Amino acid sequence: MVYGAHAIEHGTTRRGRWLRERRLRITLWVAAFEGLLYVFGVLHWWAAVGLAIVAVAFWWAVARGHRFDTLRHLGWIFAASQLLVLCVPIALTLVKALAIGMIAILAIVALFFLFRDRA
Repeated sequence: MVYGAHAIEHGTTRRGRWLRERRLRITLWVAAFEGLLYVFGVLHWWAAVGLAIVAVAFWWAVARGHRFDTLRHLGWIFAASQLLVLCVPIALTLVKALAIGMIAILAIVALFFLFRDRA
């Protein structure tokens, strides 16, 4: 019995196996970098949406069923990272809405104490 040995899947390449093992990490790094570009105003929202549409269309039409595993994994990384980048503006909008809500609640509480102490 051999422990720790991995069977090599039929139709895979060394580069494809390397990408498959690291595709989530690569996806997160690409998304983090592009998310920072969005936060600092280098990447516009509609550009991110357009790039995500192109990435998912490429993965769906070309990479998903391609016979080269390297292209399949690169397509997956491209599509997943672009979809993650779309989460950045959504998260920023939610955080901004929560901050505005908290400020409004604090203002209402302050007004309550101000009007209660009129005497």
